[in-house]
Amino acid sequence: MVTTQTGTLFLNPDRNLALELVRATEAAAIRAVPFIGKGDKNGADGAAVDAMRKFLGTVDFDGVVVIGEGEKDKAPMLFNGEHVGTGNGPACDIAVDPIDGTSLTAAGRQNALSMIAVADRGSMLDASTVFYMRKIVTGAEGRGVVDIRKPIGENIRALAKAKGKPVGEIVVAVLDRPRHAEFIEEIRATGAGTRLMLDGDVAGGINAAMYGTRIDMCAGIGGSPEGVATACAIKALGGEIQAILYPKTDEETQKGLDAGLLFDHVYDADTLVRSDNTFFVATGVTDGGLVRGVRRLGPIIRTESIVLRSHSGTIRRVEADHLAEKWLDA
Repeated sequence: MVTTQTGTLFLNPDRNLALELVRATEAAAIRAVPFIGKGDKNGADGAAVDAMRKFLGTVDFDGVVVIGEGEKDKAPMLFNGEHVGTGNGPACDIAVDPIDGTSLTAAGRQNALSMIAVADRGSMLDASTVFYMRKIVTGAEGRGVVDIRKPIGENIRALAKAKGKPVGEIVVAVLDRPRHAEFIEEIRATGAGTRLMLDGDVAGGINAAMYGTRIDMCAGIGGSPEGVATACAIKALGGEIQAILYPKTDEETQKGLDAGLLFDHVYDADTLVRSDNTFFVATGVTDGGLVRGVRRLGPIIRTESIVLRSHSGTIRRVEADHLAEKWLDA
């Protein structure tokens, strides 16, 4: 922050930015509602993208999409390298997913949400050349305790000891994918339980790091972009995240090397996102364990959002009522 003749200029994202960002995730979530359960995931995503882009354009910041949904020629998606915001205010890296869980939305299932993560410019790891990474996420009890390089059974037992609870009460969230079949069996062989997710390992990671949830750990192979976005939230929650890039082809490995990425290297929260001033904002599209979905209550549309900020270590829940008539053909 510096002082000029015209007043105070914020060079880093400040707390007011979070309330502006939540307007964008609320808009994206509301616009996705007509598509819930209709089987049209592309229609849902397109409507959410358009709404998020429109609202981000009104925010006083200079944002660059480091983690988006594709390249410029795949518009109308928010593409990697796109500039958003008015161009005035703090320079930021942003990760966006107008709907994390398009398939969930299309099927009418739970846990779809709209999310934005923000950090200081140049601080987010650009892992776009390698789509997958192995991840393990826990709450604060897992710091200095879990190690992604060790078998999952050892990590479960170590976390149970650190949390002072029986292994049989540990619950591990895992994406329900064929690649995880053996991994899931290893978890269950310890006596721990699993929470299988159809999609949305960002929410799974956040729930693993928050107090008062039923998930103790989130682990397995998931998207690299989601890993970086999750790290922004974990820095606010004081939890633990570790990740190792997981290329599927030699070509992908070479692209990663050319981009300066490290393999057989454990990335943590501070190397996934180097900034200590991160924001994570999410609004529920459908009901889930992290936030409730959009609800129509007579003339009102009600949204629930979560806002996390690492600088202050705060978790805020924002429930907002929107006059429905303002959203008709808006």
